[in-house]
Amino acid sequence: MKVLAIPNSRGHFVFGPMRLSGRRRNMVLFTLLGVCLIGVAVVLNVGWIVLNWRRIVPMAIGIPFFALLIAGVALNTVFLVREVRRNERHDAFLSAVTHELKTPIASIHLYLETLQRRHVDDAQRAEFYSRMLADSDRLLATVEQVLKAGEVGQRASSDVRVSVDMRALVEECIRTTLVRHHLEDKAIALTIEEPQLGMLVRGDPNELQTAVLNVLGNAVKYSPNGANIRVALSVEDDAWVRVSVTDDGIGIPAVHLKRIFRRFYRVPSRTVLGTKGTGLGLYLVRTIARQHGGDATAESEGEGHGATISLQLPRILTPLLRQE
Repeated sequence: MKVLAIPNSRGHFVFGPMRLSGRRRNMVLFTLLGVCLIGVAVVLNVGWIVLNWRRIVPMAIGIPFFALLIAGVALNTVFLVREVRRNERHDAFLSAVTHELKTPIASIHLYLETLQRRHVDDAQRAEFYSRMLADSDRLLATVEQVLKAGEVGQRASSDVRVSVDMRALVEECIRTTLVRHHLEDKAIALTIEEPQLGMLVRGDPNELQTAVLNVLGNAVKYSPNGANIRVALSVEDDAWVRVSVTDDGIGIPAVHLKRIFRRFYRVPSRTVLGTKGTGLGLYLVRTIARQHGGDATAESEGEGHGATISLQLPRILTPLLRQE
């Protein structure tokens, strides 16, 4: 039985297996009801044909009517099942975001209480400040990710159109990731294929940086045994700039390779392992990529074999000026 942690009005977590199992029961009920109604409609349709097979007008009216009835019941059942699944993902997202927000706040509060009530030496005080700063950064990153997901999800394309050097942007993102996750330089290796070629794309540099940072952050997050990340930057067919990030982490089952780009979606095995996340990172990556005329894809040989997340963007040959 799965247990869902739900925050109550006081901010405490209430574990609710009944809610999740209730939704599972509702999904099964809706599915069975839909199948039964479709079966009844099929039987009635067959009976109508048997009784009126020599009468043209009843046949001409009855068959399309029952066909539309069957199609309507089937579509309604699919819609209900999708709504139940979407609500489950929303609940999981709220639980994850609540945890991501509450944990650093509680940590900061604890350090502040310690500093207020106890005398600590300078070294320990500096360590406390460092940890509080890290928790503040984590809190800010979660808030920014949620706000960015709402922002990019409400528009069809990016409004900013300037030329962006993907080589410089990726190098900067790698440096940021190394500092943010306290990694050694060798943890992330960059390979540039045909470096003599220009790697300019058109778009918003801030959003593209968000996308690349999310891919790199995911690679670090899902490498519990230590980060060993390879970043490949290349030009494909003289028309696309491709950024591929490969890790040796926990991998992705084949059935989830397309689903991981959905909003709020998290691979169940990753959730069981206790890996933190909101289910918005890769959704942001694909949304930003598509708003820039490109796409994002995922490849993996399965659990335990690492994964490769690729970001593909249309290449331009000459720098573009900002459009006023």
